[in-house]
Amino acid sequence: MLEALSFFSNSLIASALLSVAVAIIGSLMLVNRYNYLAAAIAHGSYGGIGLAIYFGLPILLGATLFALILALVLAYITLKESRHDILISLLWAVGMSVGIIFVDLTPGYHTDLLAYLFGDILMVPSTDLIYMGAVDLLLVLFITLFYHHLLAIAYDREFAILRGVRVGFLHTTTLLMVALTIVMSIRSIGLILVIALFSVPPYIAEKFTSSFRSMMMLSGIIALGLFVLGLWIAYLFDISASASIILCAGALFLITYHKGRR
Repeated sequence: MLEALSFFSNSLIASALLSVAVAIIGSLMLVNRYNYLAAAIAHGSYGGIGLAIYFGLPILLGATLFALILALVLAYITLKESRHDILISLLWAVGMSVGIIFVDLTPGYHTDLLAYLFGDILMVPSTDLIYMGAVDLLLVLFITLFYHHLLAIAYDREFAILRGVRVGFLHTTTLLMVALTIVMSIRSIGLILVIALFSVPPYIAEKFTSSFRSMMMLSGIIALGLFVLGLWIAYLFDISASASIILCAGALFLITYHKGRR
């Protein structure tokens, strides 16, 4: 009983920490249309997991380093190349392929790999919570320091450049923050499902708010509500918590699709 309570305690803490990340990074992804880039980082970072398993390194370390490298490459491509969609797709596929090959080359059967692909928020260890808390602190610091500049870039990039805003630096830094956020989410939600989680709450919040600040706050509240509801449904019906959370998000998306303001 105490062990079960510990699991739920960690999952609720993870839910709160992830909600902060959804509020900040999910909102930035929405206004900058970074969802495709985030998906490339999420799926490509599987290469870091495969490399970590093969070389016996901590999974979070391997995934973090690989995701950050991917983010830097994607930042360079999107700033320098006009036709970057093919290159992004290639990085996505190559990253996953690297992970698959190195997992295949590693002796033994790795049952925990599914947790990184589809997530298991009920099994999040305390070490991951520390990592998630550290990333959240970085995100809060980032949005606090560069709030107005990030808004300027999101709504009128050319005007921001004319005003001397360091667009390249902030674009690259935002993608690095996206990479860290994805890595902090893989054990809880999984690489396959994480983009939906970071897309739906901000999309819904945008319909019912009139400022970016209020959109972030509402998307964080929506995300936390989805986590709690998904965990409760998973407990009642003994199903996957991550899938339950995403299905709740999908249902809320459909309910609000024609509602609110756009």
